[in-house]
Amino acid sequence: MSMPTYFELSWSILSSIGLFITFVGVWAIFISRPSPLAYIPIIVSISCAIANGACYFAFYTDHATPNRAAASAIADIFWLIQEAGLSFYSYQILIHTLRDTSRRIFLGVFWFLMVTLLSLRTAILVSRVLDINSGSSTLSSSGPYQHQIGHLHVGYFTTIALVETWSSFFLIRLLHNAYRVSPKLSSTRHVFRFLLRTTEIRVASLCFIGITRAVTYSWQVTSQSATTVAGQIDRFAYTMECLFPLVMLIDILASKKFNAGTQLESFSTFDPAASPIRYRNIQTHTEPLPRVPRHSAWISSRRGYGSN
Repeated sequence: MSMPTYFELSWSILSSIGLFITFVGVWAIFISRPSPLAYIPIIVSISCAIANGACYFAFYTDHATPNRAAASAIADIFWLIQEAGLSFYSYQILIHTLRDTSRRIFLGVFWFLMVTLLSLRTAILVSRVLDINSGSSTLSSSGPYQHQIGHLHVGYFTTIALVETWSSFFLIRLLHNAYRVSPKLSSTRHVFRFLLRTTEIRVASLCFIGITRAVTYSWQVTSQSATTVAGQIDRFAYTMECLFPLVMLIDILASKKFNAGTQLESFSTFDPAASPIRYRNIQTHTEPLPRVPRHSAWISSRRGYGSN
């Protein structure tokens, strides 16, 4: 059996998607203010490119068995970074906004699920290495550990869906409360409404991908080839996962553009003469201003309000 050409397989396309989104992420950082949120799509996309390239080397080439086993281990490590890394987008927002009991509860469950992900992926890594070293695993047949690998993947993708559901519960509740208490004529209220809508769409998409992969991978019968309908659906869901960092970049850039437009509108509609009573004694007003909520202060710093 001849070795298939790399760019004739879907792994090359998925790896190229990762490289492309990496370049887009770097470009996005250059035209906007760098932040931890902007780095997450880049790290995830780099891991996507490396993992899919290593997968081709491990399962589609005829190199020495130890080299293929090492490539399989590298692929699993970077798949873990790619798939678990998507959840850190919501995590970065929540650690700057939650406090007290809510913060402790969120962090406790979040890191418990992350440790579970690490344990399951480590078990998958070891099982695949043993499968390759056994010499019976090929693209057209399953090895002695394939059944175990399938069950581990079901738990792995289910845990990813649970992580996103857990983060979304706190994030959507936080943004909804911030939107509800914001003044109705405040530009910050529009920012919260925008974040709430994009968060709901983003989280729902990730949960759907995780649940879909948990269902379809349970029917995987070969090492890394999509030879069944379920395998092809799983490959499609993984392709959507590889493209998902684009959603994050669009969210980041669109929020900055939305903020710029809101600030411009605020300046253009500001007219002290229209409300003389409100602004007449603005220089002599000595009452202390109410304390800015923590989530409002963080959103303001992220979007550019009061950054100076």
